[in-house]
Amino acid sequence: MRLDDPWYDALASGWGELDGTGSFAPTGPPGPPDPWRGHSVADIYLEVQRSGAFQEVRRRYRRFVIPASIAFLLWYLVYVVAAITAPGLMARPVAGAVNVAMVAGLGQFLTTFLLTGAYARHARLRRDRAALELRWETQEMTRGAGR
Repeated sequence: MRLDDPWYDALASGWGELDGTGSFAPTGPPGPPDPWRGHSVADIYLEVQRSGAFQEVRRRYRRFVIPASIAFLLWYLVYVVAAITAPGLMARPVAGAVNVAMVAGLGQFLTTFLLTGAYARHARLRRDRAALELRWETQEMTRGAGR
């Protein structure tokens, strides 16, 4: 587990500060040469896009979003088609002035909230950590890249 802060920009930490001799302070300690120095940022992002880790994050995303979107759109279409083709069914009272159409319409809102919660849970459990690690790696590679 990494403990460094992904939001901290080491390149900007010493920017514009004088070092006491009248020249600008170095932005960080000298380290080993960066293997990505000289590569453009676009090359780095294309390499990350081709990586197995990125493809796995995208695969996990698609595995949830596509079936959930299809299911929700089908549920919505059933609601609309039923309202158009079966007005007698939709007008059938359930409790007092509440009819089937009102219950189904409120069900659309409930489904939206449940789907949002399911998406957030899926992202948290199956994608967020991998995506954040990929982001850290990408930031480290782009720090020394030529712009």
